[in-house]
Amino acid sequence: MNLDRRSAAPHSAVANGAPSNQVHSMSETPSEPPPISGAAPSPAVEDKAPSNGNGRESKVPGGLWLKCSNCNATIYRKEMEARLHTCTACGYHFTMKGWDRVHVTVDEGTFEEHHRDVQPCDRLAFNDRVPYGEKLLQTQKKTGLVEAALVGLGKIEGVPVVLGVLDFAFLGGSMGEVVGEKVALACELAEQQRLPLVLFTASGGARMHEGALSLMQMAKTCAALQHLSAAGGFSICVQTNPTTGGVTASFASVTDLVIAEPGALIGFAGPRVIQTTIRQALPEGFQRAEFLVQKGQVDLIVPRQEMRKRLAQLLRFVPAR
Repeated sequence: MNLDRRSAAPHSAVANGAPSNQVHSMSETPSEPPPISGAAPSPAVEDKAPSNGNGRESKVPGGLWLKCSNCNATIYRKEMEARLHTCTACGYHFTMKGWDRVHVTVDEGTFEEHHRDVQPCDRLAFNDRVPYGEKLLQTQKKTGLVEAALVGLGKIEGVPVVLGVLDFAFLGGSMGEVVGEKVALACELAEQQRLPLVLFTASGGARMHEGALSLMQMAKTCAALQHLSAAGGFSICVQTNPTTGGVTASFASVTDLVIAEPGALIGFAGPRVIQTTIRQALPEGFQRAEFLVQKGQVDLIVPRQEMRKRLAQLLRFVPAR
């Protein structure tokens, strides 16, 4: 498959630590995507080291509790993590970090990351409140990731797959040149290895700091999936909260099977933008997974605790190539 490799620079200044300018998202990255109710997100509130009443900090460690952004229940962090990052009170699915998603999806010790060397670069010398290159370096340092996409080989209950995961913590999981390139490379890898492709999305859409170059990734990723399909390949996309913008309008919606997690916000423009534009009230649950499965945009809703088992079940139906 002869995809244009100019869309991602494998050896940018980010790799060697020089402060080159690089990448960002359509909007500022929220700490937690909108809750199921559709109200403005109240970020998961963490407890900080409390005071003991005399102005001194208590020795009780902070970060043990957080508030659910859907039901406002105060929940114990370790219990939430044990339930695969879902609320112990209402079942709300919190957005997971990319590596956490990998660990709960593939068999232990089977994931082998590929294409980590594909690095972002700032072709447009974009300058926001913080120069794009600076912002990228800060995000890389904060998250420990090179970019918003992780790609590699692994096994799900013994079934070999190519896995791709978007991490919302990296500039809202936005799709720029590198994310588009990695999705295309994942398609190529699946074709070469004759393996099914499983993608997990959590994204605010195209990365505005890369301008039209980020929009080109929409066509590129769709073409890569079409090439994989024409070669007899099989692909699944699991849309998680939130999957929006150019990611929804491209590769996330054109795989052979589209799965969603419960309550996931899935759409192009946000509900408030649409309602303001058309000046009409939107149906209840608009752009949520449960609404979209009724309309045929999503094939299946699978709770996170059942995802690994259900994926393995579906993948076993895929004929060997």
